[in-house]
Amino acid sequence: MTEELLYEVENDIGRIILNRPHRRNALTFAMYDRIREICRIAGTYDDPDEVKVLIFSGGGDMAFAAGTDISQFRDFTDKQHAIDYEEKIEVVMEQIEQCAVPTIAALNGFVTGGGASVAASCAIRIASTDVQIGVPIARTLGNCLSIGGLKRLVALVGEARARYILLTGQLMDATAAQSAGFISETLADKQAVDARAMELAQMMTAFAPLTIKATMEGLRRLRAATPTPRDHDLIEMCFGSEDFKEGISAFFEKRKPDWQGK
Repeated sequence: MTEELLYEVENDIGRIILNRPHRRNALTFAMYDRIREICRIAGTYDDPDEVKVLIFSGGGDMAFAAGTDISQFRDFTDKQHAIDYEEKIEVVMEQIEQCAVPTIAALNGFVTGGGASVAASCAIRIASTDVQIGVPIARTLGNCLSIGGLKRLVALVGEARARYILLTGQLMDATAAQSAGFISETLADKQAVDARAMELAQMMTAFAPLTIKATMEGLRRLRAATPTPRDHDLIEMCFGSEDFKEGISAFFEKRKPDWQGK
């Protein structure tokens, strides 16, 4: 776990590094738990490091994070496992959004599935020109986004663009992602992204902390003003299907899934 998710603090800036480059930094449940715990403490009275900004990045050159590690789904035996999973992920994303300090996602390579959700939950997103962003589950696993995840994506790119991304399974390149509003800046490569993320973080550490806090909390309250509908029936339908089992099998067998709609 220490190697799979690195957490470093220097000069009031915390860096969370998703460090599984051999798996395109695919997230395990333990990594999600660690992210939640870091974001829960950062910038609070319980934070021994007195962090003022958090930067998320991926280890290696291939990806920020290519979603949840598919092997985590192999133990799902009933629909409740799917509900528990989506509720767990939603708690993590909400904790990133509710973090007491600004969060910056420094993106490169693949930013897909759960990786895209982590990025979408951060306050600021910047990316390299090689970035590929999306949620291609309609052609890969056959599961679905929770309504909380849908709401997050729609808030960033709009309903029409979100619908296009999800229904076509296509990934946005840097130009499309910046045009859609998912990222704010595009830089030449990962090294430039990491340097710019640090520059932004250092800049924000010198700003008025109460203004930063009020801005983030005000935006959070705006997001929370519209209640999120229940989605257990949708999650159960997809995660509990034979198609989802087929999607997992196809992933590990490196073949195209044979969808049956069952």
